[in-house]
Amino acid sequence: MLSRNRSQTILQLLVLTLLLVCAPHAAGQDRDELSDESADPVKLFNLGQDAHAKKDYAAALDFYEQAIKIRPEFPEAEYQRGGALIALGREAEAEKAYRRALELRANWAMPTAALGILMTHDKNRASEAETLLRRALELDPKNLPALTILAELRTRAGDARESVDLWRRATAVNDHAASLWLARGEAEQSAGDAAAALKSFALALSLEPDNATARLRRAGVYLEADDKESAAADARALEGAARTDTKIAFALVNIYGLAGRANDARRIFDALPETAKNSVEGRKLNASLNARCEDTPESRASLEKLLEREPRNASVLACLGLLYRVADPPRSLNYYEQAARLEPKNVGYAVGYGAALVQLKKFAEAATVLQRVTRAAPGNYAAHANFATALYELKLYKDAVVEYKWLAQARPDLAVVYYFIGSAHDLLGEYTDALAAYETFLARADARANQLEIDKVNLRLPSLRKQIKRGEGAKAQKKVER
Repeated sequence: MLSRNRSQTILQLLVLTLLLVCAPHAAGQDRDELSDESADPVKLFNLGQDAHAKKDYAAALDFYEQAIKIRPEFPEAEYQRGGALIALGREAEAEKAYRRALELRANWAMPTAALGILMTHDKNRASEAETLLRRALELDPKNLPALTILAELRTRAGDARESVDLWRRATAVNDHAASLWLARGEAEQSAGDAAAALKSFALALSLEPDNATARLRRAGVYLEADDKESAAADARALEGAARTDTKIAFALVNIYGLAGRANDARRIFDALPETAKNSVEGRKLNASLNARCEDTPESRASLEKLLEREPRNASVLACLGLLYRVADPPRSLNYYEQAARLEPKNVGYAVGYGAALVQLKKFAEAATVLQRVTRAAPGNYAAHANFATALYELKLYKDAVVEYKWLAQARPDLAVVYYFIGSAHDLLGEYTDALAAYETFLARADARANQLEIDKVNLRLPSLRKQIKRGEGAKAQKKVER
């Protein structure tokens, strides 16, 4: 289930939110009724809260219990008593205190949420925990502890969609906590919404520029999108932290390696202490560095030797798939297929497999694979690009246009996409749309990079304009039929 430390911390935070809030409520009920201050349950309750705020949980518990002894029906004291018991590690008693608070005030979100969080400590009570957390959110839709813990429960249940929704609700309640934006970004990344994840990680970093986890996560999203420059930039920003944190250093070696920055990866690795280099992970990293993913005969030979020793090394398989994609497409396909089979949740390997199928002109198979990838990871640019190519080659032009338009929105600077949008519309007989796309292409095209497509469009435009003038084309015919 959830990390015990994390849920205990959230429980304590939840309890502390009521400190100094319950007292006025209780005072309004009791101070007029009790003239003897030494027997005043509210005074004792307030003393308990003071001790609670100072983290003197034993004293706080004693004051709460004295207050309850004088006034048995005191829900605020029962609730705070539960929090003190949690802090003292007496969870079974805390559960009784929360349940008693709910007996006295049934529709109260705070103890409902606290009891639900407490249930997450026992994997056999997950269903009960979720029911309580959902009930707490019915009572108070902005209850932050309930939102965050329920979001984590849904993540572990594989429900990425609801997890994302819950984290988004949490950041709407508190948009000044970097930890919430980080958790939201991680959920969005898991759900395949790379664009949203990048925004969330950026917001986390705007609040905490030194948040290493947010930067590492963002670098991972950039790598999935094949944006190696941005991934390397995030890695560079963490080099200072890597000098004192081995885990960060290891992560940077991986990021630089995947970004094609072998020299940077080696530089970070060589600066590690000898104990880190000789650890299990360190030896694996060193082997990977020695077998660089570079397009040279020496690199391929080194990787193949490494694969003989580690036949289930998915990253080596994927690297070989990349290196052989043009030179030997069938071999590339085999490597990518093995990597994807070993790590079916790795989007990059699945995209590589689909791209290899495109390279082999197995467009139907590629479309099947890549459609699944775009559904699982809707923000992955490389998946959409290869899917668009497969659909275009299959003459499924309407579907191809949808993909190309997605690409154009994601990368408006890439002019050639508009050429393919225009071509697909042209082949569908949608001449007006084709003309608009062609003209956009010409306005943005680079003569050095897109000369072939520029020539094709310039040859096509005169006759296309004549066809539009004559009222030809699929859309024009539909207008006439009406």
